[in-house]
Amino acid sequence: MYDTTIAAKLLGQLESFLGRISPHFHKPVARFIGDMIYGIMVEKDVKLSSIVRALKERTTPKKVEDRLSRMLSSNGLEAGLHGVIASEGAKKVHKDTLIILDPSDVQKPYAKKMEYLAKVWDGSKGGVGDNLGFWGCMAVACESGGRRPIPLHFRLWSADSPGFVSENEEVKAIVDEITRHTKKRGIFVYDRGGDNIEFYRHFIGKGLDFIVRLKERHVRSWKRNVMCGELAWQCQMRYREVVTFDHHGTERRVTVEFGVVPVRLPDIPDRLLHMVVVRGFGQKPMMLLTTLAKTTTREALWQVVEGYITRWRVEDTIRHVKQSYGLEDMRLFKYDKIKAMAAIVLATTYFSMAWIGNAEKHQVIARSIARMSFRIHEVPEFHFYSIADGASDILKRGRRWRGFDPEEAEKRDEASLFAFFGMNTG
Repeated sequence: MYDTTIAAKLLGQLESFLGRISPHFHKPVARFIGDMIYGIMVEKDVKLSSIVRALKERTTPKKVEDRLSRMLSSNGLEAGLHGVIASEGAKKVHKDTLIILDPSDVQKPYAKKMEYLAKVWDGSKGGVGDNLGFWGCMAVACESGGRRPIPLHFRLWSADSPGFVSENEEVKAIVDEITRHTKKRGIFVYDRGGDNIEFYRHFIGKGLDFIVRLKERHVRSWKRNVMCGELAWQCQMRYREVVTFDHHGTERRVTVEFGVVPVRLPDIPDRLLHMVVVRGFGQKPMMLLTTLAKTTTREALWQVVEGYITRWRVEDTIRHVKQSYGLEDMRLFKYDKIKAMAAIVLATTYFSMAWIGNAEKHQVIARSIARMSFRIHEVPEFHFYSIADGASDILKRGRRWRGFDPEEAEKRDEASLFAFFGMNTG
């Protein structure tokens, strides 16, 4: 395909995607969302000055930037985008689809005037340090063993903002938003940060399946309370499997053994759960608490082990969002605009990863876009970096963005509807 052809097809798909979004917003807001997604894709940057440069509007850059900044405060923008993306992504979530929760943060060490900057995670200290920024969490859907995640939710928050209760409440709100659209389909997967009695109560109370990696805690087994680490060493390893996974950019193959022990939580004694124990990833056993593994068959236990391993394989997603779209380089002062920008980046990420990158009917254009990115090595299996790079290059060389017109989109939909019924009533 020539550049102009690929660009035209890509813009056509962007308009189709915006056609799904626009019914949920007033027309000026829908146009604004289209401008933002297009600008972020072209410049791979969330700075308003960069987006203005991509739009190439026939007015002064200052007026365009003021308009974009003003529209970021549109009422219901963040919540509306969260709802639309969760609804679209939920269509791809089945009973055994994994819904992976990945807490993160956006660090702004040199920002001084951004509203409600708070202390965030410091990796060197292994806890909250003096770094300033915003907490966040991304949720993605992925089939077990797969590497093609589908963004479902992404939000930022500040522990110093008015109305903030706790990180637990923020994550539970994400779970509720997703569950509302998936109708409780899917299996939530959470790292050790999810080993929290509040989350267990929430998951169990909502009737949701989950896989959570345990830290050291008391569990109840055989009518006695025991530390889960001690119980893990006593667990019979029923099965063995060779596992291939990525470790800091290097592919590793390890032989793991796994088994299961039925347990209860002392704080929720009336619910039987299962602790799947895995040995081989480190000196200590890995312990996975789950509502699954209701039988001791290899298939039942492997579903849990593979489900958690899949969480490792999609950790590139949040890194992709930060690196491909310059999320940590945003320069907005108002808290509501910062949160709205995160929602717009979610929509941009969904378009590139799920609408284009994962959809079977769009595979031709996705491959064409990935090939257009300038890369010395072959396109990696996590090919969304290539799609982001290729889309940027193609759109820069393609025709100028004329903006999304919700009224034109409605007319096209009505014409398609009349044509469909015309053909079927002929």
